[in-house]
Amino acid sequence: MASTASPMTVQAGRVRTLKEGSRGESGLGPVVYWMFRDQRVTDNWALIHAVAEANKANVPVAVVFNLFHTFLGAKSRHLGFMLRGLRQLCHRMQHSLQIPFFLFQGEADETVPKFLRECGASLLVTDFSPLREVRRCKEEICKRVSDSVAVHEVDAHNVVPLWVASDKLEYSARTIRAKITKRLSDYLVDFPDIEVEPPAGKWVATENHSIDWDDLIADVLRRGAEVPEVDWCEPGEIAASEVLMGSKNGFLTKRLKGYSLDRNNPCHPNALSGLSPYLHFGQISAQRCALEARKRRNSHPQAIDAFLEELIVRRELADNYCFYQPHYDSLKGAWAWAQNTLTEHATDKREHIYTKEQLEKAQTADPLWNASQLEMVHYGKMHGFMRMYWAKKILEWTRGPEEALEISLYLNDKYELDGRDPNGYVGCMWSICGVHDQGWKERPIFGKIRYMNYAGCKRKFDVDKYIAYVNKLVRELKKRKAENLLSQKEKVVRSCDPED
Repeated sequence: MASTASPMTVQAGRVRTLKEGSRGESGLGPVVYWMFRDQRVTDNWALIHAVAEANKANVPVAVVFNLFHTFLGAKSRHLGFMLRGLRQLCHRMQHSLQIPFFLFQGEADETVPKFLRECGASLLVTDFSPLREVRRCKEEICKRVSDSVAVHEVDAHNVVPLWVASDKLEYSARTIRAKITKRLSDYLVDFPDIEVEPPAGKWVATENHSIDWDDLIADVLRRGAEVPEVDWCEPGEIAASEVLMGSKNGFLTKRLKGYSLDRNNPCHPNALSGLSPYLHFGQISAQRCALEARKRRNSHPQAIDAFLEELIVRRELADNYCFYQPHYDSLKGAWAWAQNTLTEHATDKREHIYTKEQLEKAQTADPLWNASQLEMVHYGKMHGFMRMYWAKKILEWTRGPEEALEISLYLNDKYELDGRDPNGYVGCMWSICGVHDQGWKERPIFGKIRYMNYAGCKRKFDVDKYIAYVNKLVRELKKRKAENLLSQKEKVVRSCDPED
């Protein structure tokens, strides 16, 4: 059994210094935690580190979040889910921990340094992300803040911190699995409780910063209405915990038995954990999921081992790829053998060529592919097995691998609730560019990239049943949407009626 972390300590290997700081003439200033990838109060190593550093220096601590004007095509579906979760987090942060929460809009490399100057901060704590946009932003922040401000980065997203697990680009799950397993006993530990000690000086507000959450959410929903919210996945830490451990339909408490048997069958979506949106937005900790899962291994060893492989090894392999491979969303990021075989077959004759618009509208001759696309567009989540088939058919139906990859990433990021994520990038790169895979029998268009087809799907699951399931799902969603619109119109009419 893993050892337990001592109160309010974070393993040194989980924190790395991006910028050294020096003590100012007036002593140490407040600690600021810039939260973005790990949007939770519970089980958050970055928050724990920020509070511990503030306690040690006897200074106040605050949390800031920056809402980018645009971030990789995020729409109502993504921003609404995120902001509703943050509204809950803000309330809990301020009322349970008495830690002020600030939300800014704009570019973080401008808003965060400005806030640090105004409050006289001495330490900035940040979440870790392997994505290039966030890394560039942090590099710019380090350049813009005062020499007296230190910047610490905490990997609160991975169980074994990325830089501890490996210092290089790993070829496959096989090459990283042993490295992660070797360090699990050091890092898969229980979380300490957060205890905020009263500082010598109270937090001095830089400005009146009340957040009108209703207006903010309404604004992002209006601007991103092209991809509306979904109602099957309730946002926030409480809902995330319910999906993991709930007494009614929790994954570990009620649905675990079916995971080892049915997780690869698109006709059994309830066999999946349902945790991916919460993990993506950091509303639940992968480490908490792993800790709770390990407690149940004796009763369901196969299911737990399969779940931990996906939760830890595969997720951390995706982070590894995006961190150490700068071309993680490009054909340039494929292994040499894959680049060569795709280039050799780029001009092979295709039976069908579809435009991005046709694919987006599910206008192909393949009813199975159309169903998977419709599931993603209307439901915000495509079954993992279908996502592989879906991406590989895009390679088969477009003018070349570069176009196929561009379209698959565009659609994935636009409609998947957990889009713009290392897992999504690696999923498309695996399907189209053979990343973390091996060469297979050579064939037209695909070359040596692993092949999938309709007949293979029919052998694995009931294709007609899946198509019928999606069609019913889409009909019900459209019906509810129409009913909601009618209800809203009736409310508007009543509000304008002088008799009311």
